[in-house]
Amino acid sequence: DVQLVESGGGSVQAGGSLRLSCTHSGYISSRHCMGWFRQAPGKAREGIAGIRRDGDEYYAGSVKGRFTMSRDSFKNTVYLQMDRLKPNDTAVYYCAVRDAFCSPNKDAYTYWGQGTQVTVS
Repeated sequence: DVQLVESGGGSVQAGGSLRLSCTHSGYISSRHCMGWFRQAPGKAREGIAGIRRDGDEYYAGSVKGRFTMSRDSFKNTVYLQMDRLKPNDTAVYYCAVRDAFCSPNKDAYTYWGQGTQVTVS
């Protein structure tokens, strides 16, 4: 099994930045996609970014140009750099893994972290 632990959430003013981390244990191969999702109160969980070692990646339109994913394979960690944050970025952010190409569909992911809160005021 894969276990995921997110960190780095917090409160920030609009226009500020945060960097989320997702550290995984268990085997992650080059075919696995690691994705970031978020869920705001009263809203569905939405996929916002994903990355795979072969270069496959995507960003949702709502975050493209402001958020950037990266990975450090030696640390078994992926990051989500979030810049120019807006109040409507407020949500719980989740890291997830699927054994296939990246997708924004939450139902396609097998493993999930516990989430980390991001609040933008």
